[in-house]
Amino acid sequence: MFESIPIQKITKQTGITVRTLRYYDQIGLLIPSARTEGKHRMYSDQELKKLQQIQFLKSLGFSLQEISDMLKNREWNWSTSLKNQLNYVLNEQKKLEQIESALRGLLHSIAVEGEKSWTVIQQLIQLSGSDTALRQAFRNQMFEEHEKELLSLLPNMNRDDPDSLEWIALLGQLKRHMNDGPESPDVQRIVGRMDEKRLESFGEEDAFVEKLWEIRNSPDQSEQMGLYPIEQELLELMDRAFDIYLARKKEHPEQEERF
Repeated sequence: MFESIPIQKITKQTGITVRTLRYYDQIGLLIPSARTEGKHRMYSDQELKKLQQIQFLKSLGFSLQEISDMLKNREWNWSTSLKNQLNYVLNEQKKLEQIESALRGLLHSIAVEGEKSWTVIQQLIQLSGSDTALRQAFRNQMFEEHEKELLSLLPNMNRDDPDSLEWIALLGQLKRHMNDGPESPDVQRIVGRMDEKRLESFGEEDAFVEKLWEIRNSPDQSEQMGLYPIEQELLELMDRAFDIYLARKKEHPEQEERF
């Protein structure tokens, strides 16, 4: 004769609540082998093993209805079920990665724009809903084949790689010095580092950089390409500051000045 285990002992052994065990009984998933005179549920070793199976399958993401069907049917196709569940998990993983990327982008946006960045967040929401195929078509139209490879080197607000993080930091610094004017030492120092990073990433690809800057200065084209929305005032400051920086650099090519 098999020993019957009371429901309270089951909860201590497994960590599963009494409420959960009662629910499993109600839906016919795990019916106790016996009850005491006081109507307390009692479980045999066989039910305990079944409970372990239920919890294992539940940890794999199967629903209770699926688990019930699986355990009732001796001819259940386990291979198909596991493959389907694996595909489901992989798809959910992709969705979570997209959510992670979007959250990182929004946090980086706040780092650049400050807490009061609702306008930019609205623009990012609009960008996220745009057609990726249309964005790709625009890039194919605007860039040569070798230039498309360079696009992968652009900083991305949704990434945490060192280059992207430095560009984000530089953009945030520049925004904080917007009222200082393009000739200020701080602004010149920032655009100087931006120019160094441009050379590090793109070398002598001046035509590509100029084309990218033209797109960046066009709100419509910038949106079509899916670029992070930068306010026009900040773009104008960058443009004037770079003109000053490059003019000074041309006047003193032998010096590695830091303005």
